[in-house]
Amino acid sequence: MDVALIAVAGTLLGVIATHWFQARSTERMASLARTEQLRQERIATYSAYAGAVVDYLHSQNDRWFRAAKEPGSEEAEESRHASYRQRTAARQALFRVQLVCDDAHIRRLAEAAFDETHCMHEAVGEAERARRSEQAKEALALFVSAAAPGVR
Repeated sequence: MDVALIAVAGTLLGVIATHWFQARSTERMASLARTEQLRQERIATYSAYAGAVVDYLHSQNDRWFRAAKEPGSEEAEESRHASYRQRTAARQALFRVQLVCDDAHIRRLAEAAFDETHCMHEAVGEAERARRSEQAKEALALFVSAAAPGVR
């Protein structure tokens, strides 16, 4: 009788231990899956944001050049409206960055890249436009450099 009781107790302890280890393993796997999913989401969001800012930068340069060449022309107006569309796309991408990024410094760098790009069309003269364009590129590069380690 004692042997049977010991066998039943051993079996129960084995079942409990197995259940506990499996539950821990399942929790660990779920946590790893969530972490990887968030990493993939950040990669997609950060790269989409960088692409949207590059498109906006290009649009702002085009807007400036067309307005400088022929102010008020049809091409200048089309370029201005195109820059509005690119600004909207960049702002939407910025909102996604703000949603998936939990690092305040990276969010500030993303906002700075947007702000630097946003002000380009106000440049007075080619030298200032070139300086603003370079500042916008540098701000975007700072964002990418800061965000990259978090997704590797």
